[in-house]
Amino acid sequence: MGNKETHALEKREAQVPQGVERISPRKLFAPRADIYETNENLVVVADMPGVDEKSVDVTLEKNILTITGTVQDALPKGYTPAYCEYESGDYQRVFTLSDEVDRDGISAVVKNGVLRLTLPKAPEAKSRKITVRAS
Repeated sequence: MGNKETHALEKREAQVPQGVERISPRKLFAPRADIYETNENLVVVADMPGVDEKSVDVTLEKNILTITGTVQDALPKGYTPAYCEYESGDYQRVFTLSDEVDRDGISAVVKNGVLRLTLPKAPEAKSRKITVRAS
């Protein structure tokens, strides 16, 4: 595996906004996300291994959608890590929403560490077919 491919698989540490201090000593990672669009919705799919419905939080304040996930360490009780290639930590990702999203219809589902957000488009943002007539 080449160096470029290896880099693509590494976790990326989340950037903390300027003027904000984190209280937790744990590392914070930005989950990798894909965004898909249909005529009706925007769909955000974020990889958050180790997160379930009890440890993920999605908040919307003004136009800022924030995804936060807390991961419990998987070490058995009484063990300490001797060598680790996979860093553990929590997740956070922030998205700025446009006015094209219907904020009241946003839904979230998590399964096997993958968070799926469905953001419905506001009625005025949906594309529509315009009939062309001959004159």
